Amino acid sequence: MFPSATDILDTARVVSLPMTSRFRGIDQREALLFRGPQGWSEFSPFVEYDDAEATSWLMAAIDYAWNETPPLVRDHVFVNATVPAVDVEFVEAVLERFDGCRTAKVKVAEPGHTLADDTARIAEVRRVMGPEGRIRIDANGAWTVDEAERAVHTLAVYDLEYVEQPCATVEEMGELRGRIAYMGIPVAADESVRKAEDPLAVARSGAADLLVIKAQPLGGISRALSVVAQSGLPVVVSSALETSVGLGMGVHLAAAIDPLDFDCGLATASLLAADVTASPLRARGGRIEVRRVDADEALLTRWAANPERTQWWLSRLERCHELGKNYSSQ
Repeated sequence: MFPSATDILDTARVVSLPMTSRFRGIDQREALLFRGPQGWSEFSPFVEYDDAEATSWLMAAIDYAWNETPPLVRDHVFVNATVPAVDVEFVEAVLERFDGCRTAKVKVAEPGHTLADDTARIAEVRRVMGPEGRIRIDANGAWTVDEAERAVHTLAVYDLEYVEQPCATVEEMGELRGRIAYMGIPVAADESVRKAEDPLAVARSGAADLLVIKAQPLGGISRALSVVAQSGLPVVVSSALETSVGLGMGVHLAAAIDPLDFDCGLATASLLAADVTASPLRARGGRIEVRRVDADEALLTRWAANPERTQWWLSRLERCHELGKNYSSQ
């Protein structure tokens, strides 16, 4: 079912949530939430994304609010901690927010940070987590092939589980994968899946060992499951820094995938200093239960975006809804 824009706008609420640490260059996470027959859902493409890219996020939100979710194969999902590009002295406090997580994803290659900064951060994560903890790194495509190769060589001593989106293009990813294959460190694709016109191109090219899958950018749970099935690669389900409402969509996706061999990046509510529910989807014993989240009216009001930002999001939704009329028929 494809609801009208009015159907969505009738319950739409825009929030601006403070972050515990600066992440992806932002200190506040904005999101638009609305309610459909199945419950609350979330439309929260990052503000720099154009309408064409943001439309798939709206289709995912509509799907989650109006349609039943696919059958589940588990009632909980194991998750990883996420460590922003913070200074070393803040690493332990960040990890403490992710109760029982046995894996940490560490952001690297952030603007203004050197490889030495990244090395120190990862060394501290290894110290805090101990030898049994798993560490994966995420460069968000910021390295050249040479820079990525040098970084992987430097950081390999910390026993990396994999390196996520080390370079921007599929071709660069493939070249790097060939260069470091002898080291046994897998390459994961994120932006090469969720921001690509063809999310399967990176898998077909052999440029990645596993895929990072996100529900909103891929147009919803069912479309994401189709990518997983066609790729033939293992996957990690990750968040797009949503509120707990949006995280619920990602958790439902992860709970429908079998097998699911990696801890998932769905505990990012712990990076928010506030949420839209009094029962946020946060890690407990290293895992998150599978459930829909209802937004709390008092918290929607407490964290409401200002009128200017609210109107910006409502207008964006209407534009994307118009584009989505064609998308929904594909």
